[in-house]
Amino acid sequence: MSVLSATSQQQVEDSLVSSKIITPEKLAEIKKKAGTDHKPLLSLLVQTGDVSNEDLTKIIAHINKVPYVNLSNAHIEPKTLELLPQDVADRYMAVPLGEMQNRMVVAMLDADNVQAVDFLSNKIGRPLKVYAASEEGIRQVLHQYAANISNDMAGAITGLQNDMIMSPEEMATQIANGAGVAERNIRTLVQDSPISKALSSILEFAATHNASDVHIEPLQDGLKIRCRIDGVLREIMKLPKSTEPPLVSRIKILANLKIDEHRVPQDGEFSITVSGRDIDLRISVSPVVWGEQVVIRLLDKSGTSLHLEDMGYAGRSLRMIREGLKQTNGMILTSGPTGSGKSTSLYALLQEVKDDSVNIVTLEDPVEYKMSGINQIQVNADVGLTFAAGLRSILRQDPNVVMVGEIRDKETAELAVQASLTGHLVFSTLHTNSAAGILPRLLDMGIEPFLIASTVHTVIGQRLVRRVGEEKEIYQSSKAETEAIHNVLGHLLPAKDSDRARVSEDIGYENLPLKDDSAYTLTKGVDGPSAPGGYKGRMGIYEVFSVTEQIQDLILKRSTSAEIQKLAQQQGMVTMREDGYLKALTGKTTINEVNRVAATDIA
Repeated sequence: MSVLSATSQQQVEDSLVSSKIITPEKLAEIKKKAGTDHKPLLSLLVQTGDVSNEDLTKIIAHINKVPYVNLSNAHIEPKTLELLPQDVADRYMAVPLGEMQNRMVVAMLDADNVQAVDFLSNKIGRPLKVYAASEEGIRQVLHQYAANISNDMAGAITGLQNDMIMSPEEMATQIANGAGVAERNIRTLVQDSPISKALSSILEFAATHNASDVHIEPLQDGLKIRCRIDGVLREIMKLPKSTEPPLVSRIKILANLKIDEHRVPQDGEFSITVSGRDIDLRISVSPVVWGEQVVIRLLDKSGTSLHLEDMGYAGRSLRMIREGLKQTNGMILTSGPTGSGKSTSLYALLQEVKDDSVNIVTLEDPVEYKMSGINQIQVNADVGLTFAAGLRSILRQDPNVVMVGEIRDKETAELAVQASLTGHLVFSTLHTNSAAGILPRLLDMGIEPFLIASTVHTVIGQRLVRRVGEEKEIYQSSKAETEAIHNVLGHLLPAKDSDRARVSEDIGYENLPLKDDSAYTLTKGVDGPSAPGGYKGRMGIYEVFSVTEQIQDLILKRSTSAEIQKLAQQQGMVTMREDGYLKALTGKTTINEVNRVAATDIA
């Protein structure tokens, strides 16, 4: 915390009060205590929790006329961290944020200290653009150095092939000969190896940046590591080819897979703890041309809200789902590609119906989120526990609600239909491009049209779009954007001011503009360390419809998904693209992002 003159400290006190961060009475009380205990007032304000260190740093920076940056949730790219060596960053409590006009941009704890800034500038031999940041914010970024495998680490790993503790084949032999004892010894031996540290760093980086997946991909002459962050794959590093066998073997050991098997795919799992968060990892290993590809899915329940509203459901869609949940039997089905949030939607539905009077049984592969009060079964095809076999067993457990993770084949589909016919409410997912595509997909599986028409009552289609980051810019839509909004939302937006309240309540979005406006106010995020490309986090865009008598007639006629989609829209369904545009108009995402994910109204 900067040392302040008496005049500056008075300015800080005045700013704290005028910003309504603290009341004058509370300030006077703590000021009196500071005098009695002979403690600095500002330190005591932070210690008592009446003022956050972040708020205090921001006010002091403003008084000292130094730009301020909040790093409490910032994620700095590895290439940016390389601009300033870790030892220098630690010593000077300064972290790199990027480059601007041939100057390095840094955040410093002592940003208003001219001598300290000059000393750091001379140390690294570059002019600086300096921001003030809190100690917590800077330490949060310093911690990210640990998640950035430096060139030194990569160099250390390169030599591992020559002096590796054991080859994968030797490990397999030891395990075969010494059973569990040998495996425990191997785990102990490799715990502190460069490969172990490398894997820990990769996983810590992924968890810190809220990645959903890590891809470890062998190339002809190297190993590429990519992370899927907010739905977009980004390369984070490349490692020497020699690191591939020990790194893949280390993952296999942790996931209890066969480390000497390189010809067939394998699946496993293990858990890690990062920053006090328990994260489950799902491991998939597949043989490819240049070696073995590993995809690691990170499942972090702590960062996921299972409330329908928080996930982006609103208006008509939300009402239809809740009407469907009131049914005591029948099927609610959700569709979308892999990674579109279907499973999370099912968990949210379970959360809605969970009650002591209801017996809920699920059949999943894998069980992604463990929920109390729900009986969850893990599919295990190796011992004959398939979706179909498990579903037969479930029906003998007297359930009220059954959740089947995915309908993959005719047998599972038939059993799910039979379950819904015999008085159970069934939730499940299918892989189709749209909500309307679910019904013809069941026909393709061999389910009779009259069974589909009489059991399926609510259908959901979904995608995930990136949210606009916390730092935002407001702008007026371009001619092309305005035309696109007119084309997509012309029939949904209110025609005049008197219609706003009614339309907003109907479709679930407030402050909607008029459909004939010549331009619209849109929002975009500011590109920065904590929001690459201006985005941070994701949310769903949805289309939901109920299976009405008219749609049942189309099913009985074996109509196409395009015909079902057209009728559902005529009956008031908001499509995914329309839902995305409404979210863009309310500042939650951007038109470009919606167009990327749902370029057309899919049929």
